[in-house]
Amino acid sequence: MNPDLYRQNSPDRFWRVLSEPEPAREEWELAISRAAAVLPAEAWREGDQVDSILAQTLGEGQFGPGHWRLGRASEVYYALKPVLPRSLTRRLKGWYGAHRAGAGRLGWPIESRYVRFQFDAVRQLAGILGRPSLRFLDFWPGGSQYAWVLTHDIETEAGQSFASEVADLDAAFGFRSAFNFVPERYRVDRRLMENLRERGFEIGVHGLKHDGKDFRSESEFLRRAALTNCHLHDFQAVGFRAPLTHRNPDWMQALDVEYDASFFDTDPYEPIAGGTMSIWPFLLGRFVELPYTLTQDYTVSTVLGETTPRLWLEKVDFIRANHGMALLNTHPDYLRHPKTWSMYSAFLEAMSSRGDHYHALPREVARWWRARAAAAAIQDLPEGSVAIIGADGEISRSESANPNGRHAARTEDARSSAARTA
Repeated sequence: MNPDLYRQNSPDRFWRVLSEPEPAREEWELAISRAAAVLPAEAWREGDQVDSILAQTLGEGQFGPGHWRLGRASEVYYALKPVLPRSLTRRLKGWYGAHRAGAGRLGWPIESRYVRFQFDAVRQLAGILGRPSLRFLDFWPGGSQYAWVLTHDIETEAGQSFASEVADLDAAFGFRSAFNFVPERYRVDRRLMENLRERGFEIGVHGLKHDGKDFRSESEFLRRAALTNCHLHDFQAVGFRAPLTHRNPDWMQALDVEYDASFFDTDPYEPIAGGTMSIWPFLLGRFVELPYTLTQDYTVSTVLGETTPRLWLEKVDFIRANHGMALLNTHPDYLRHPKTWSMYSAFLEAMSSRGDHYHALPREVARWWRARAAAAAIQDLPEGSVAIIGADGEISRSESANPNGRHAARTEDARSSAARTA
């Protein structure tokens, strides 16, 4: 566990409080120590120092030193998966996920404790400073309530042949998305890739071969990362997602990317379960991490048997209330099935009726989040705005740096009650 990878996400860096004079480090440390108790006990078992807390939460250290390694049973399962009946793999994944969810380590589909920690820290700070409210750099351009991001992983040639239909559906509802290709599993359709790019979609890379072997060892990962970097440059891509969400944050620093999307806030159904607990992007060493915060399509439709976007919309409501990022990962391979397609279409229709989000490509969200982290003042952040958080945790919008911008804040006081409990 390398705490240096997460240090840039401490509450003082997360909130970007605009106060003269700036709050002292000792004041922030006291606020953080008071807020830490809301987190799982494992997250502050090594103390309430912020570096340790971030490593245990964002870095998933609370799950133990062997967290990034697949167990022997999982290794055998993924070796046999290509020849196992789909009905059996579906039942096994459902049993595994239900067992993990029932263990109670993290809430699912909503895990609220890291959200509450960040809000409690800034509220504690206001009390320490004797202030009824604090101004800060708002989370999203123009004071949008939350971010909304669409991504698609193309796992097979059949999925690639259906990608255009998925793009057409996204565009029909006014959305653009990222399509992540596997460069060495099937013959990549360059004409499709270029067409998507011309239409305003983004191209990303989804591993090297999608064979579950990328993270067998550090040396193997580094060898494959060098090849993956070549494909990233060839595809003019700046984003990556690991197949099967296998991941290791230290090793992944070798990837030449602006952002990664291999982590999630909470998901007991993935091969390496757990989660970062964060519904916001965060800086992970040399790149921005964009955790997916909405459960993947295969899990919702096939494993859980849902026929409506109920779970997605309920999670979006939680994310909206807390000014986070709703990031969905779906697969053209699974969207070919009528039930999954119908559910996804209904979700897009529902999202298209909501006008309070910042909809952007993942690379745009990553660049915004890095720019917000680097801005010394509101004038340094095009389309940025100032917000106010009160002692009750409610956020109201203040002035906008660019009132004529594409995402300019509304003139009315758009107060939002932050429902930070699941």
